[in-house]
Formats: sequence, C-alpha cells, structure tokens
Amino acid sequence: MIIFGTKGYIYQLAILTLVCGQCGNPSAHTLRKRVSKFTLFFVPLFPYSTKHYTQCTFCGVEHQVPNEQAEQLLAQSATQAQQGVGQQHGANPFAQGGQGGQPGGGNPFSQGGQGQQPGQGGNPYQH
Repeated sequence: MIIFGTKGYIYQLAILTLVCGQCGNPSAHTLRKRVSKFTLFFVPLFPYSTKHYTQCTFCGVEHQVPNEQAEQLLAQSATQAQQGVGQQHGANPFAQGGQGGQPGGGNPFSQGGQGQQPGQGGNPYQH
C-alpha cells in the first residue's frame, strides 16, 4: 500500500502598508507565500505549486499577486526596513536610558526616576 497526497505550507514574507482594493483604507497588508508539496508516506518531497497573496488586516480580503509583483513588494519592504534602522535612537522618551544618555531621562517609571529619592515622587510602585 502506497500512501501519497499533498500538504500546504504558508510563509509570511512581509508586512506592508498599502491601500486596499476592496475597502479603500490604507492599512497593513501581509504578503504570504503558499507552497503546496507532494507527499509520499507523509514526507514532503517536492513543491508543485507556489502562489503569493496579500491580505488586508482591516477587512480581511485576500488578493493573489503575480510572482514578479511579489518580488517587488518584498524588495520594497526590505528598503523600508533599512530606512527604519537608520533613524536616530533616543527619540522615544520611554526607551531604556532616556534622552541624552541620562538614566531615566524621560521615563518617570524607570529605575531611579529622575534623580529623585524613593518616596519623593517618581514611581509610587517602586520599593
């Protein structure tokens, strides 16, 4: 007896901000790749179908994307990620270390407060 069949795999490649064709809202869209593989005795052997889809996180509609366009969207996602890494650190007042490298610079709930002694303002939950 030979047991054979298929199995599908879904890979999330990127999250992009696009305008949805269905609802018209600018929202996050997940770029996914669905790969169907032929299996023999429950062991996946080779892929026979690969399709790319985008799914709107606002309304949930899925659109099939050609492979060339999926590669372009993936490259666009990579360039957006590289631009995000190049931004200055310390712009978040709640980040560890605060602004200007001072401990607890902009975060009143960080360790030590803003140079205050325990019991004199700062974080009332800190012991």
